[in-house]
Amino acid sequence: MSLTVKQVESLIRKAAPGATADADGLYLKITPAGSASWQYRYQIGGGKRRMMGLGACSVVTLAQAREKVAEARKLVKQGIDPLEVKEAEAPARVTTFADAATAYVDGRADGWSNPKHVEQWRSTLATYCAKFATLPVGDVTIDHAEAALRPVWLEKSETATRVLTRIVAVLAFAHDKGWRKDDDADSWAPRLRRRLPMLPKKAIRVRHHPALPYTQIAEFMKALRLSDATGSRALELAILCASRSGEVREARWQEIDFEAGTWTIPGERMKARVEHRIPLSRQALALLARMKPADVEPSAYVFPGMRPGKPLSDMTLTAFIRRQNEKAVVWADDRGDAITQHGFRSTFRDWCAETTAYPRDAAEMALAHTIGDRVEAAYRRGDLFEKRRAMMQDWADYCDGLAT
Repeated sequence: MSLTVKQVESLIRKAAPGATADADGLYLKITPAGSASWQYRYQIGGGKRRMMGLGACSVVTLAQAREKVAEARKLVKQGIDPLEVKEAEAPARVTTFADAATAYVDGRADGWSNPKHVEQWRSTLATYCAKFATLPVGDVTIDHAEAALRPVWLEKSETATRVLTRIVAVLAFAHDKGWRKDDDADSWAPRLRRRLPMLPKKAIRVRHHPALPYTQIAEFMKALRLSDATGSRALELAILCASRSGEVREARWQEIDFEAGTWTIPGERMKARVEHRIPLSRQALALLARMKPADVEPSAYVFPGMRPGKPLSDMTLTAFIRRQNEKAVVWADDRGDAITQHGFRSTFRDWCAETTAYPRDAAEMALAHTIGDRVEAAYRRGDLFEKRRAMMQDWADYCDGLAT
């Protein structure tokens, strides 16, 4: 059955990842990042199925997408691949570094779980590579990269090293696409580090998220539960499940199994791109039961945002902490730095290591961390789920001050 304009608008508002069929091979695709576009899926003879992008929904209407499909279908019936025709008719032009950077990020964006990561790549490449952005990508040299990085190498060392990694990735991609003759990008990082000033140790030291000492978690949870804000409930669930902010904010009711007491997060929403099962403690289940509206759509967000069809913003989970620390730092780590939402994962990890006998792997799996090397991973098939169920209940009890 064909889509209507209203159905398309509704699907885009809901921003639920997936592909919805219209007719004749036309699909509306929505990525995990929420972008919507049209695709034509077809097959030439008995060959491999192919997919041709028809443009973003913000630019191409449903009617226009159907017209493009009609034209492409005529070619397919003649045994002609519309993608090859499209590429042949594309005007010849020099691919600039900016073009290559855009193509590289666009091609990988769907595989990145955090939309902010995509924007960080775009903005850093645009900002720090501006002086050679319009050069043909084949003409970009190590001298261009050095000139771009030198002014910020010491002042913004962490950013500069990330930009270097991203420049190398774009140039390697450009070579693979045939836009750049030289395949020397992989050697640039060590060569540039020899050219540029040596970074002091303090500049390259990893700065962990400030975390609340686990001995204070019960007191914090007591204060948190006095707040009736939706963001506070999202933060509470994140703490109880040792979850990342995005995993909680984008949770949907269809992922929650009250009977089994589990929350199953699909792989496309996880940092490691692997499905993650979380055993829900009694406290977590009670929180979710209180929040669940009657007759709610399974695809609806557990923590809906102010805008229809959108989840809570990332800043909402930190709002309670910001309010509490506004006049004076009430909640701080061991060094006196104000805590962050992400730091509660470290709080949980410290509690596991310092006060329990649960296996290290169980704690790491609860955090959805990759366990061991590839050889170990090949032999480890289980996810220690029942051990994790007992551990997460003990953690929830500890958060309530019921266990020491």
